Amino acid sequence: MEPSQDIERRLLELEVKSSFADDLLEQLNQIIVRQQQQIDRLLRDVADLRQQAPEGAAPFRSLRDELPPHY
Repeated sequence: MEPSQDIERRLLELEVKSSFADDLLEQLNQIIVRQQQQIDRLLRDVADLRQQAPEGAAPFRSLRDELPPHY
């Protein structure tokens, strides 16, 4: 194989790899955008639920702070 053909083949392989990497990066970016939208929506939902709590109700406590009965 001539050196110029080898260089062309290697360049083509790099271009293909770069194209796949670009596609993967775009897919990952889209996933991150969707996840951030979900997080924002969940935060709004939690804030709404806290506002709906009746007056005089016990303050919000995380279940993580409570020990299970077998301890």
